[in-house]
Amino acid sequence: MFSRSDILARFRAQVAEGRPIIGGGAGTGISAKCAEMGGIDLIIIYNSGRFRMAGRGSLAGLMPYGDANQIVMDMAREVLPVVERTPVLAGVCGTDPFRVMKRFLLDVRDAGFSGVQNFPTVGLIDGTLRVGLEETGMGFAKEVEMIALAREMDLLTCPYVFTPEEATQMAKAGADVLIPHMGLTTKGSIGAKSAVSLEDAAKRVQELADAARAVRPDVLVLCHGGPISEPADVRYVLDHTTGIVGFFGASSIERLPTEVAITNCVKQFKALGV
Repeated sequence: MFSRSDILARFRAQVAEGRPIIGGGAGTGISAKCAEMGGIDLIIIYNSGRFRMAGRGSLAGLMPYGDANQIVMDMAREVLPVVERTPVLAGVCGTDPFRVMKRFLLDVRDAGFSGVQNFPTVGLIDGTLRVGLEETGMGFAKEVEMIALAREMDLLTCPYVFTPEEATQMAKAGADVLIPHMGLTTKGSIGAKSAVSLEDAAKRVQELADAARAVRPDVLVLCHGGPISEPADVRYVLDHTTGIVGFFGASSIERLPTEVAITNCVKQFKALGV
């Protein structure tokens, strides 16, 4: 486990040197191990990582296919022991009505996590279902409360946000690293087919970053999701925004590279003569 102050000091020094902060999801131990070998700055264990690396879409993490928070704790036994130099965050379902959240966050800290992120998140849900969740006490405010609790416990907090209002709320709650979320990642065999354009994504990332910084000028802001799925996409966003200092990838870090590597490897074996 790494202290929040040490992580933030490292990140700010990195940014001052012109180097981006890169975070990535790990659904398996080998994903975490390889990401660390590549020099990743943060590793995140989401329940969606289990489904993603089983060949299913990331949105499976929002469906009733298991206890999201327990899945993360189970995955920790596989991932945490193989990570040596990198802080690991837990994707925490802050709206979970069957957890005493402060007690659960103590368990998260005791397991060896250095921080948290709000996932699964109702921010990915819209329409009538979202309205119903908000009206029945399972809305985004519960995720803000979870982040505020984690901040009080001196855990690194890296929440997803989807609107300027949510960015403001999370900044007020003490978020250390804010992640404007542009939706389900495109590309690959199970990526989304519909998303905002890269140009619009850059504008939205900037809008959310500006809203957060109006409250907390020192908050670090990274980008994530939608059409921002490959290094060239991140380069575009960094070139067309101000003050965005890195990228969080889940599918982009472990699913897309795995699909390409395994597919090409098998093709090369199949191309051998006998």
